Amino acid sequence: MSRIGKLPVEVPQDVDVKIKGTHVLIKGPKGELEHTFPAEMKISLKDEEIIVERPSDDRMYRAYHGMTRAIINNMVTGVKSGFEKILEINGVGYRAELEGKNLICTLDIHTLLLLKHLTELSLKSNQRHVR
Repeated sequence: MSRIGKLPVEVPQDVDVKIKGTHVLIKGPKGELEHTFPAEMKISLKDEEIIVERPSDDRMYRAYHGMTRAIINNMVTGVKSGFEKILEINGVGYRAELEGKNLICTLDIHTLLLLKHLTELSLKSNQRHVR
């Protein structure tokens, strides 16, 4: 994980980052996220990049280093552009369709799955893909 931790996290123009010790608050167009990381990690903001440093090369600190950097990167991605999950449905008799705000998945002759729409999600569907 330490190779991942060495990479800086780039901060886009419309994302605001506040760092207080190991507590990170990130605000962007899609909302805001905050997280408190292990106290051993040193997190700093330099030249529109977030840099994570570890105190030593101990195994635990190397794992914390990569994990901290990965979580911060996911937070920046989440507040900037959000996340997308594409569900692909293949096979005869399988399909997904939107009925109002609910997603109806037909998985075989006998199985009909109704997923109620959550307000935080946006759903798009054609016969094979659900976004």
